[in-house]
Amino acid sequence: MRSEPEVTTFFTCPKPFIGRTAVHQRNALHSWLRLAPRPEIILIGDEVGVAEAAAEFGAVHIPVVARNEYGTPLVSDIVAQAERAARGALLVYVNTDIILFQDFVLGLARAHAARRRFLMIGRRWDLDVDAPLVFEAADWERALRARVASDGVLHWIFGVDYYAYTAGLFTPMPPFAVGRTAYDRWMIWRARARRVPVIDATSVVTCVHQNHERTYASLGKEAIEGDRNLRQGREAAHNYALAHEGSGRLYDLRHATHLLTRHALLPFAAYNAMRRLVHRRLMPKVRAALRDPVRSRRPERLAG
Repeated sequence: MRSEPEVTTFFTCPKPFIGRTAVHQRNALHSWLRLAPRPEIILIGDEVGVAEAAAEFGAVHIPVVARNEYGTPLVSDIVAQAERAARGALLVYVNTDIILFQDFVLGLARAHAARRRFLMIGRRWDLDVDAPLVFEAADWERALRARVASDGVLHWIFGVDYYAYTAGLFTPMPPFAVGRTAYDRWMIWRARARRVPVIDATSVVTCVHQNHERTYASLGKEAIEGDRNLRQGREAAHNYALAHEGSGRLYDLRHATHLLTRHALLPFAAYNAMRRLVHRRLMPKVRAALRDPVRSRRPERLAG
C-alpha cells in the first residue's frame, strides 16, 4: 500500500542534454518544479547529462533502462520502473520538452476528485523556443502564455505529450520503442478497454511543446538506415505491429469519454447533447436577426 497517495510523480526518459535539446529539457524541468504542490520527478536513462540534471533538479535518477536491438529505450520498462519507484498513486508520463503551468495541477486535482481511476490527456501548443526561459522573473508564466497566444499553434488531435493516470493502468505493456509512434495511441486504447474514463483536458490545461527537429534521436546511439522520421522505419513498423496485436485499435483524443471544462467534468455524450440543445435554441434567433434589416442594421446616431 502506498504511504503518500497525495504525491504526484512525473516521469520521463530524457534525450541527451546537448545543444537546443538541453535548453528545452531544462526549461521543462524548471516549469515542473514550480508547480504546487511540487511533484516528485523521475528521470530514466543514462544519456549524456541526465545524471547531472537529476542531481541539479533534485530528481530521482534511474540510469538503467531496457532497450531494443537498436539501442532505443522501451516504454514498457520506463513505465514499469517509474511505477515501482513512485511515492504516489498519481503518475504523469510526460515528454521532457513539455512546459506545464499551474493549471495542469488544478486540472489533475479535479479529475482525481471526480474519478478514482482515470487517464487525463490533452492537446499541446507548439511554440518556437530557442533560449533558456527566465523562471526567476515573477511574470515568466504570463509572458510565456502571451507568446503562446500570439505565436503558438494548437496541434492536431495526435499532439498528446502527457498522460496523467492512476497507477497500474498500462501494465502489462508491449515492448514499444520510445519516440517511434503508436504506443501513445495504444495507451488511450488500453484505458478505454479497461473501462477507465479518458479525460480531455485541452480546454483547461495549456501544454507547451517546444519545437524541435523530428527525431528521437539516436544522438549518440546507432542511427537506423531509412528511419527518416518517427512514423517510418523498422522500429515504427514494429511499434504498429505491437499496438495492433491483441487490440486492433489505435485511439486518439476523439476517443475521450469526458471533457474537463472550467466548471465541470462532463461526459462527452452530455456535452454534445448540450451543444445540440444550445444550437437548436440559438440558431433560429441568429438567422432571424440576420434576415431582419432593422435588427441587423447598425444603430444610427440621433441628430441633434
